[in-house]
Amino acid sequence: MGAYLCPPAVVHGEHAVETDQILAEVRSRHPQAPWLPRIDGIAASTGISSRGWMLPLHTAVAPSSGSGLRTPGAGPAREALARGGFSDRQVERAIAALEAIPARQTIQERTAPAWAAVQTYAERAAREALGIAGLDTADVDCLITSHSTTPALPGLDLSLLNRLPLRGDVLLLPASQWACIAGTRSLALAADLVAVDPDRVVLVVISEALSTTYQPADDTLESLIVRLLFADTAVATVVTGHPRTESIVRLDAAWHHTLPGTADLHRLDTRTDGTHFVMDRRGPRAVQETVTAMWEWLRMRHQDDEHPWHPDLLLAHPGGTRVMEYMEQTMPEGWPTGLLDYSRDSYRTGNRGGAAVLDILRRAHDAGQKSGSRTVLYAAAPGLTATAVEGEWL
Repeated sequence: MGAYLCPPAVVHGEHAVETDQILAEVRSRHPQAPWLPRIDGIAASTGISSRGWMLPLHTAVAPSSGSGLRTPGAGPAREALARGGFSDRQVERAIAALEAIPARQTIQERTAPAWAAVQTYAERAAREALGIAGLDTADVDCLITSHSTTPALPGLDLSLLNRLPLRGDVLLLPASQWACIAGTRSLALAADLVAVDPDRVVLVVISEALSTTYQPADDTLESLIVRLLFADTAVATVVTGHPRTESIVRLDAAWHHTLPGTADLHRLDTRTDGTHFVMDRRGPRAVQETVTAMWEWLRMRHQDDEHPWHPDLLLAHPGGTRVMEYMEQTMPEGWPTGLLDYSRDSYRTGNRGGAAVLDILRRAHDAGQKSGSRTVLYAAAPGLTATAVEGEWL
């Protein structure tokens, strides 16, 4: 494989949203929810007390700028009231009362400001990553992008080409639907690209406004968990075919795995009021199957090593603490403890989706790693699909 990774740039959401704020909003909006007495315990189980969003909480919970009686609904309502024998004055009072009812935000109201923020954060991360790598925008030969909760056409790739700007002959590879595997799969793709042409410079940019899935009107237990989990982050990194002074990790191999028949377990639903993240309780067990398959890939890859092999770092984004616990319980015998420490540290401030693995990698880099430290990066995403990348610190 022989690809070389520079330190990632990480731009966290600048608006701190506290778990206590979310719980207060949920209590006021859903006072009769059957799960309400348990929300403190559910919130505590996530281990997340605060997360950063690109936009403040009040933008997600505000009513629509329209009314509860949307045009053309006022006309038929007025006619129906008139036919019912109401006077003109009574009809107008009834219409006014209906129009005063707060309405849910539309998908445009939810998505448009988030998409604007995603582009701004992505540009910041891209410029920082190029600066870290000692490169300029003119040096970029290929751009890989991902942003899963803000659908747009043209997408983030074209936005960045114009914003940075990049050369007109840059290869653009948008991968908006990769979601949580965007970090590992983009590195695997970048490594393939530089294997073909080692002189290529590949810029990876992932910008996720996962807070767009915060839907105040939803009253299911799963929607409560979604409210509590997600954070907004933009990340970027540079991958090259030759080692640079700034390179920190050599990428040696990649693995991909998809479970047929699991596409319904985790998914995005687009509705009139925006994007909803739908979770099935069977999801974590399915993700565990990809973990088991990854252990087998690593076993087979190193079965002929002279000495027993284990990673020194496991930088993993399996979607939550439950699967991380499963990973710790099922690791091969003899592997050291604490391999997931940086993953847990990242998760304490929210699930960052596709940006998670590069955020975790940055935390490991900032802590300082020994040359030769063997590292595995792993992530699983709706599908259910997973990608892992194995490498070594320089």
